Amino acid sequence: MNRIHWGSAVLARICILACVAGMVSAGLASSLAGEAAEVPADIILHNGRIVTVDRQFSIASAIAIRGERIAKVGSDAGVLATRGPRTAVVDLEGRMVLPGLIDSHVHPRGALTEFDHPIPTMESIADVLAYVRARAQALEPGQWILIRQVFITRLREQRYPTRAELDAAAPRHPVVFSTGPDASLSTLALELSAIDRDFKVTDGGPGHIEKDPQTGEPTGILRSCTRYVKMKPAGRQPTEADQYERTLDLFRDYSANGLTTVADRDASPDAIRRYQRMHDQRALPVRVAISHSIATLGPLDDIQEKIRAVARHPLFQGDPMLRIIGIKVYLDGGMLTGSAYMREPWGVSKIYSITDPEYRGVLFIPRDRLIPMVRAAVECNLQFTAHTVGDGAVHALLDAYAEVDKEIPIRATQPCISHSNFMSREAVEQSALLGVCLDIQPAWLYLDAHTLVRHFGEERLRYFQPLASIFAAGGIAGGGSDHMQKIGAMRAINLYHPFLGMWVAITRQSKWHNAPLHLEEALTREQAIRFYTANNARIVRLENEVGTLEAGKRADLIVVDRDLLTCAVDDLRDARVLRTYLDGRLVYEGIQPD
Repeated sequence: MNRIHWGSAVLARICILACVAGMVSAGLASSLAGEAAEVPADIILHNGRIVTVDRQFSIASAIAIRGERIAKVGSDAGVLATRGPRTAVVDLEGRMVLPGLIDSHVHPRGALTEFDHPIPTMESIADVLAYVRARAQALEPGQWILIRQVFITRLREQRYPTRAELDAAAPRHPVVFSTGPDASLSTLALELSAIDRDFKVTDGGPGHIEKDPQTGEPTGILRSCTRYVKMKPAGRQPTEADQYERTLDLFRDYSANGLTTVADRDASPDAIRRYQRMHDQRALPVRVAISHSIATLGPLDDIQEKIRAVARHPLFQGDPMLRIIGIKVYLDGGMLTGSAYMREPWGVSKIYSITDPEYRGVLFIPRDRLIPMVRAAVECNLQFTAHTVGDGAVHALLDAYAEVDKEIPIRATQPCISHSNFMSREAVEQSALLGVCLDIQPAWLYLDAHTLVRHFGEERLRYFQPLASIFAAGGIAGGGSDHMQKIGAMRAINLYHPFLGMWVAITRQSKWHNAPLHLEEALTREQAIRFYTANNARIVRLENEVGTLEAGKRADLIVVDRDLLTCAVDDLRDARVLRTYLDGRLVYEGIQPD
């Protein structure tokens, strides 16, 4: 198939309203319907497998697009009847068409990660220290060396680099190995940040520093305290124009991987303004649903007012291409760093440098502050979501949702739990009962299960990403990547290849672990497709516009190089997108296979 350049088409769609107060006759409705049917389609794709993902998971052979919307889905003969003299007709040659895929959790600021210099893949402590030594040679003494989001669960040694190792690799540079709110620091980094044996957390926030039990000196491991590290950026810094272009490059790569909608789950005001400029210039190659970032330290009244201010933002009433859907806060730490808030103690661990047998992780927001925040969001019809990883945090957020639901029904706001990795049978059932959506990242199972099994054991992971249980309970779970850094679906920190995500959800296989992790929680292929389409459309509050291929919905769809319902299961993860359509526009065309 050759590239087709579509001419501009006039969108002509006549909406037939149901009888209002008995004033519209059946004859008039029939006449209008006939007139609408005579308007030819702009594009027809036929001779394929059109997976609609409607309630019945219907499969058709052809689809017609008129303007920005789907005009008809059905048989080749029925759809080709809408052809006109200027209709572009594409023979799919039997290939599969899916609704445009949706990633429920990305961080587009990751596009800037390699702006100054390429960053190699690091899979061992030796890789980390080699990078530190290389940066020490490239930077003047005293300049900071910062390594972000290289998680210890993904290193072969499964531990933090020690303070001594960082000192030896770069004795004249302060070094920070940061995994988010947790970090390992060199001696010089500790000294420049005034973190010593007498250091105390004084800002009312969570966190502590690990200390050597014999000497009382800092080990270099910080728990939820990187806000105290006085690091300064080194190397070239991007201008606003650089940030705009790099972000667009990332969005184009999302599109090339079949994503037509993404949710920025922690958008800053600057990022929102950048997206608005892209939208104004008609440059966006993907839809962007926005969870506005909200800091949760400080007076509660101020935080509630910030939440209400988000509801007054013009983009809260935005169009389906760019829209604020709610707010995002951070409720606990992470499983990749050993700070997720658990119902039971983590246990003493060399992997996570945990020495306290009663340590349960870090909960950032106490109940008496969390409930008013949730209430403020629900009152404004904002979706509330929180970074919530441990089962203790999941239960805490569900408890807050249940408490607010007693006063104000929350279901219509599509309340969400972002990550929701460690759950329980009770949490699965309660989330379905309350209508709480679960934004889950299969790539974490793929990349981290081997470490989790080593630390927790199989039994404690029974309800780790319990996807089949969620579907069986009638809950809504959708697939996200939590893409953080680098451009490239299979080289990013947290892979954003959606077909890999489907494969993981179906097989429960981990990168470095021989056996599936609780195969009873595996999804079927149909469920895995719903996981990245219809379910995610609901999670990002666009279910009336996208997520299924039905007449009247927006024409977001992709052509795939293989049949995901019948191919060998391990071939799923290698699926490629041949075409991506957004609002009926061809926004990506890949190389056709031989």
